[in-house]
Amino acid sequence: MTSLLGPSARRVAAALGAAALTLVAAGCGAGAAGGAGPGADGSVTVLDYYTDETEHAQWSRWLDDCATTVGVTVEHRSVPGPSLVPKVLRQASSRTLPDLLMLDNPDLQQIARTGALTPLDEYHVDVGGFAEGILSTGTYKGKVYGLAPTVSTTVLFYNKDMLSRAGVAVPKTWDELKSAAARLTRPGRYGMAVDADATFEGSWQYLPFLWSNGGDEKHLDTPQAAQALQLWVDLVKSGSMSRSVLNWNQADLHDQFVAGRTAMMINGPWRIPAMNEAEDLHWGVAPVPVPHAGQRPVTPLGGEVWTLPRSGSKARQEKAARILACLNDPAHMLDQAEQRFTVPSRTAVAARYAERVPSMAAFVESAESARARTGELGVEWPAAASAMYTAIQSALTGERTPAEALKRAQRTAAGS
Repeated sequence: MTSLLGPSARRVAAALGAAALTLVAAGCGAGAAGGAGPGADGSVTVLDYYTDETEHAQWSRWLDDCATTVGVTVEHRSVPGPSLVPKVLRQASSRTLPDLLMLDNPDLQQIARTGALTPLDEYHVDVGGFAEGILSTGTYKGKVYGLAPTVSTTVLFYNKDMLSRAGVAVPKTWDELKSAAARLTRPGRYGMAVDADATFEGSWQYLPFLWSNGGDEKHLDTPQAAQALQLWVDLVKSGSMSRSVLNWNQADLHDQFVAGRTAMMINGPWRIPAMNEAEDLHWGVAPVPVPHAGQRPVTPLGGEVWTLPRSGSKARQEKAARILACLNDPAHMLDQAEQRFTVPSRTAVAARYAERVPSMAAFVESAESARARTGELGVEWPAAASAMYTAIQSALTGERTPAEALKRAQRTAAGS
């Protein structure tokens, strides 16, 4: 699978600079002449980053199914993840945007700011029934520009056999997590693992601890933020978590977990298909542990939103809007969720899904209170995320205390 279900590691910062955004805004007025792009009247052009053969085939099937109900054909193109945003910026400037565009949800606000996207209410797309946090991933300045048929987030994975043999209950709080991790640690095995590498994945995994403790990415130099990072530092210092988490990404966590070298980890549902293929691996999932009993974890939302670029053809845009609505109807949401181990974005559909697929119940529960990464900072989110993972690295190596590292991160983010 591509990294669509986790935080995007596909940032091309130069492409999103102020100069590029200014250029695009100047070249993508609504309904501009010559902006029809390559699609003919009887077809709709679609662009995404599903280059994986299986994923591309899945989405082609769903797109074709919805296009049939509209009476058009689909020209479905996929480009590698790092190429998508730069390509969209070039197309916006040259007025050759596709009719239907998929974006990783943190990228939506940056593209919407250019004027390249159409608010969905212009085509009366139904946005009812979505969880508030999920709907916010496609919202810019109060207008909904994109809808996510399904989403993902993070939970605690645990090895049932290891916990059972050690007499350890699934931890629900931070204190329980530290205790469980210590009891589960032994030669050749750590009790806990997180992704603390110097990428957006490291920031993504820190967010559940930051947010659940009342921390805020707008103010990284708070006691709440330092306490969340101190938890990770304590796990490493005690030997319950490997220092190698500084270099492990989420795929590495999966490999460590499957190999029995860690008893618990934070990860997402995109790892489930591979874990289901692992022989003699009995695993379970639970919400990410919280600071105090009775709290609900607040986790980040992963996934993509489907949008309507201002392609220059009102007729094709109207058809693309109907396809977008079809992709987000309950039947297609449920099918996508079951095929891709994701969570349907409409609350009622998600509840039915949790009953049908119990292994996804913890993800459904967590998604109800999950947040968009760009919800507070909007287009400034990447700067904060970079400062955040730099602070994580600094604290876990012992270069600075969590409080010192995060004060420096706040200064860096504020000065970006």
